[in-house]
Amino acid sequence: MSNFAVKRPWTGRLGALLGIMVMALSLRTAVSVVPPLLGELRPELGFDAGTIGLLAMLPPLIFAVFGLLTPALIRRFGLERVLVAAVVLAVAGQLVRAASDHVWPFLGWSAVVMAGYGIGNVVLPPLVKKYFPDRVGVVTAGYVTLLAVGTAVSPQLAVPVAGLSNWRVSIGMWAAVSLVVLLPWAAQALRDRRGSRPADDAGNSSPAAVGRPGVSGAVQKLVPWRSPVAWGLAIFLAGNSAQTYVYFTWLPPYLSGQGVDAATAGSALAYFAILGLPVSLLVPLWVPRMKNPIIAIGVFAVCWSAGHLGLYLSPMHGTWLWVTFSGLGQGTFATALLMVNLRSRTTHGSSVLSGFSQGVGYAGAGIAPLFFGTIHDATGSWTASFAMLGACLLVMLAGAVMINPRRYIEDSAAEAPAAVTEGTPAAKTE
Repeated sequence: MSNFAVKRPWTGRLGALLGIMVMALSLRTAVSVVPPLLGELRPELGFDAGTIGLLAMLPPLIFAVFGLLTPALIRRFGLERVLVAAVVLAVAGQLVRAASDHVWPFLGWSAVVMAGYGIGNVVLPPLVKKYFPDRVGVVTAGYVTLLAVGTAVSPQLAVPVAGLSNWRVSIGMWAAVSLVVLLPWAAQALRDRRGSRPADDAGNSSPAAVGRPGVSGAVQKLVPWRSPVAWGLAIFLAGNSAQTYVYFTWLPPYLSGQGVDAATAGSALAYFAILGLPVSLLVPLWVPRMKNPIIAIGVFAVCWSAGHLGLYLSPMHGTWLWVTFSGLGQGTFATALLMVNLRSRTTHGSSVLSGFSQGVGYAGAGIAPLFFGTIHDATGSWTASFAMLGACLLVMLAGAVMINPRRYIEDSAAEAPAAVTEGTPAAKTE
């Protein structure tokens, strides 16, 4: 890649920066806006316990499927086109499901929304790698923070907006945020056509990149199943996301069952989500400077442990302290997204690592909320359910051990080691 991006850090890339940030802001709004409105949706659309459970399982399972499919789409069509397709799916799904009159069409179009955002989950890290190889930590800090903002804001606005209008407006209005994503990318595409653009080492080099030293049109075939780094990141993300999805699904009902009033239990979940903001900003600025990222992961793991134990042993006393610990533990998610780029050398490697780790990781995490509840129902106690959270924590730490050494997916996942490799060595991010 040319030194243009390093010498003039933001010139020519503002459209891409805005597009990445707005996309991150929109990624979780459509997921987190629905639960606060289930009281209205249940009688009008016909939700019952089974369909509510299915709704809770949709995001991780659809994210898993499209996490595995998206790298092939990126390889064929390029990052920007795949991003546009993801936005179109998300916008269409949100608008149509807001007009649905029955639970099953609502669930079907929710799956379309999740497909769009599942693609977006995978696309964002390689976009950062492509356009900002010299600013990976800073840009990752920005987009992970905005992802947390979107997660926290939409449930807070859901009920007030529905009170002023109705639940359809409250759910459908977030399509406008997704639609805005297209504007900066259209501006970036127009600028790219008029001048040079960062080389796309996913096999879609622009005309400006052709013939440039160090840029190759050939793409190294990567098989992530062969890579310890890919498996480590997938295992790490599975353990982390399992804990997070359990909290988002079960924290309010668990606290209510222990005697905490419903309003306080709901506020505890909002507080848990908001605590993702400071750690999301801190991690990408701190972890890249560390020789052993597992030290930071260990700190966050201690936070998760303290939160789990406190909520199990003393849910009525010290509730906010325990939720604080668990909320700060969410730094492991920001670490996982950052490691996608710290453990890949190229945009193509980043997209393959992002897709595989999120696909496998979300597939593993998707069943955790179901098990947490069914284990409690089967045993009549929360002991085994919280023991499951401890097992998820150990799984996460096992993955952390695998991704701690400084090695890259390109080193072990190449189908033909002698083949011409893509791009140039990754810019230094530490």
